[in-house]
Amino acid sequence: MLLKTCSTILFHRNILKFGQQSLKTRAMATLPEVVAKLSEFAPENLAEKWDNVGLLVEPRNNKSSITNILLTIDLTEAVVAEARETGAQMIISYHPPIFAPLKRLTQASWKERIVIDCIRHDIAIYSPHTSWDNVTNGVNDWLADSLPHADARPILENPINAAYGAGRLCTVKGEPLSERDAVQQIVKHTAMDCAMVSFASSGDTNRKVQTYAVCAGSGASVLKGVKADMYITGEMSHHEVLEATSNGTCVVLLGHSNSERGYLSVFKDILSKRLNGGVTVHVSSSDRDPMKLALRENAN
Repeated sequence: MLLKTCSTILFHRNILKFGQQSLKTRAMATLPEVVAKLSEFAPENLAEKWDNVGLLVEPRNNKSSITNILLTIDLTEAVVAEARETGAQMIISYHPPIFAPLKRLTQASWKERIVIDCIRHDIAIYSPHTSWDNVTNGVNDWLADSLPHADARPILENPINAAYGAGRLCTVKGEPLSERDAVQQIVKHTAMDCAMVSFASSGDTNRKVQTYAVCAGSGASVLKGVKADMYITGEMSHHEVLEATSNGTCVVLLGHSNSERGYLSVFKDILSKRLNGGVTVHVSSSDRDPMKLALRENAN
């Protein structure tokens, strides 16, 4: 009787263990399934016509399980090495590493070496770029959240759906902010070092920020001519900044990739939920802005 009871317990334990393993297996996703989830969130047709988005590198076995995904803004050789070390089968690179056509794959350039390395180690590369910019709850909506706002609408509306589009024009919620208070809130939201943020005042010390326009990355073409008290973007040329401030608009420049990088942590949670927690999603620790702050050494 005791032997029968023990056998019954062991049987139920094995069934439970098998069930847990089955659930875990079912929770995993194949590459086509991950790509489908990415497209559900930000359809590729939302990207700008000049862009190159979607699955850029496909492994030989595209039906194998994806258990580990690495998120990055820029796909550098250091990020590829990190992907290999962490066992990632897929890299989601916001900026497309293949943009201009590649005429050959050699060891001559770093971009060619990246593609070769990913193909060699069966690592898929997917790039969303401007589809993430234009979609609701994408990069520009995250950047718009730098300040409390009552509304945020696309600056350049998508012709198919007006809820999508490039840039955001926002109205501050509540009392207008001073330019310097607004900058401090932007620094806090983007988790940037204040010394790395460039700020060009409108020149009016009494001016308050009631409206502001954002465009992640290089935003001059989207922001040009937009009537707002403040522009928030990654980069603008010297003369574009002068044009804005002469029109009474203060400008906040975060650096091209720094105006986008903070969104990766937001998207990590979005993707994990869409994949039902069956895939581990990491934000790259190797991905960083190539520019560094240079401090002057004291001369004795």
